[in-house]
Amino acid sequence: MLSRLRQYFKNFDWIILAVVLLLVVFGLVEIYSVALGQGSLNLLNFKKQLLFAGIGFLMLFTFTFVDSYFLKSLNKYIYVLGVLVLIAVLFFGETVRDTKGWFNVFGFGLQPVEFVKIVLIISLSSYYSSLATRVKTGRHFIGSAILAFLLIGLIMLQPDFGSAMILGAIWLVMLLAAGFNKKYFIIIGASGLILFVVAWFFLFKDYQKERIMNFSHAKQDVKESGYNINQSIIAIGSGGLTGKGVGFGSQSQLRFLPEAQNDFIFAVISEELGFLGVVLVLGFYSIFFYRCFLALRKMNNDFGIYFILGATGLIFIQMFINIGMNIGIVPVVGLPLPFISYGGSSLISLLLLVGIIENIIIKSKISY
Repeated sequence: MLSRLRQYFKNFDWIILAVVLLLVVFGLVEIYSVALGQGSLNLLNFKKQLLFAGIGFLMLFTFTFVDSYFLKSLNKYIYVLGVLVLIAVLFFGETVRDTKGWFNVFGFGLQPVEFVKIVLIISLSSYYSSLATRVKTGRHFIGSAILAFLLIGLIMLQPDFGSAMILGAIWLVMLLAAGFNKKYFIIIGASGLILFVVAWFFLFKDYQKERIMNFSHAKQDVKESGYNINQSIIAIGSGGLTGKGVGFGSQSQLRFLPEAQNDFIFAVISEELGFLGVVLVLGFYSIFFYRCFLALRKMNNDFGIYFILGATGLIFIQMFINIGMNIGIVPVVGLPLPFISYGGSSLISLLLLVGIIENIIIKSKISY
């Protein structure tokens, strides 16, 4: 047992852990800052996020020791559990911001869709890795589409367009990794357009339509539809090189910036820590992606390769969309900045994801 622990810790990627820890710390600092500015003297959200971080890192180390091959062997059961949880939340979940996607667990809101993202990555990784050279056939394209769109359909019923979009993006990234013919991506584009039209008329709620419609003229309507984006851009621009200092950002501290701890925490970082703070955050993300891709070079485990590509794809896409929301290049869809934004479900699930990545890396080094 002790020799196994030594072997695991010897091959553990401590650089990945370090940059993830630093990103979490960045988030905690800014959540603390925003809580002070909002007059939350008890710092409830900061304390909650600290608890979530503790649980998340416990999950990270736990799943570092859970064999990824074992997860692969259970992929069918994990997928069915994910479907059942999404069905259950439609009947027994709580509605937050017009989305019925939360369970109340001991007073804390648990958003199962954050964990379902991992379910999809495990399922697609297992599916593609079991097909070997037969992965490029149309039948397998349809099979993977069914796996993805059953989950996406249930999420759209909540409705949670942002999370559904992320699951669709995960599927697309893993299709690219699997090497499907380009004709399938043309089919995806056409199908996506049809689904968007159907969703617009039958699934999207008014506030979701407004977010999309308002995006095109946000800069003109600074007081109404474009208020959030414009306040975010002002905050980012006002940070300068070194920022105004933690707790001294006028936009976030004076409550001009909405959802400062969630959707627009990147703007808070930019305002309070400036360009240098942004460079640090983006640098930590870059190191994380680099270390993950570096590990792929010596990996001969197809499941592990697909999983790491899907996991890094998830984190990169959420990071890109969140930052894009903050600087006004994509519509506001309510997605957190990975490891940084306030939210227990997102933070715990992402740290769990990192734990699985670490296990895959360790196993590949031991095997190699």
